[in-house]
Amino acid sequence: MVKPSQPKGIKPKADLPEISVDTGDSGMAGKKLIIVNAVITALICFLFIGSNYFIVNNVIGSNISKIAENMGTANAGGEEGGEATEEEAAPERGIILDLGEFILNLSDPNSKRYLKVNVALELSRAASDPSSEKGHGGGGSSISGHGGGGNAGAAKVDPLALIQAEMEQYKPAIRDAIISVLSSKTAEELASLSGKELAKEQIKAAVDPLFGGEREVMRVSFGTFIIQ
Repeated sequence: MVKPSQPKGIKPKADLPEISVDTGDSGMAGKKLIIVNAVITALICFLFIGSNYFIVNNVIGSNISKIAENMGTANAGGEEGGEATEEEAAPERGIILDLGEFILNLSDPNSKRYLKVNVALELSRAASDPSSEKGHGGGGSSISGHGGGGNAGAAKVDPLALIQAEMEQYKPAIRDAIISVLSSKTAEELASLSGKELAKEQIKAAVDPLFGGEREVMRVSFGTFIIQ
């Protein structure tokens, strides 16, 4: 009986080694890598926070020092020039000219409407006005008594009263200007706040030229304001 012959050039199959996969070692390596990454990330965050804290503290500290220095300088300057600062901060006080009560017709076309209003002006001071200091010193604002006995017989006069007495000569022209402005308005125009403010501005523009540039109207005030 003939045995089957193996073809030439074909080697018999060799037994292949079995490959075993060790899943336990690879799992431990992955866990170690995660832990290392977490530690590195924590260190980076810690360094970043620490550097920011250091920078912010330095900036805030330097700013506080500068503010303290500036406050100290301002206080020192305020002590040296305290009187000038008080004078600059004090608001300018003008001369109050009370023009009394006005009763006039308004320009409503369909019905007769009346306005009853009190008007006062605050005027700026002029360079020629006597100051309050002169009035107390025995200078030009006092009226001497008989015999020229010096300040012993001098009667003190309020400088503001002298200025207000001087303003009496302007009252007729001022009242006429105010009547011209208000009588050209209708009741509806004067009923609103904006209408009243516009009337004040127009009164100021009409009265200012009467003083020839020596004074100006600082403020216009309405007292009683009744429309009938």
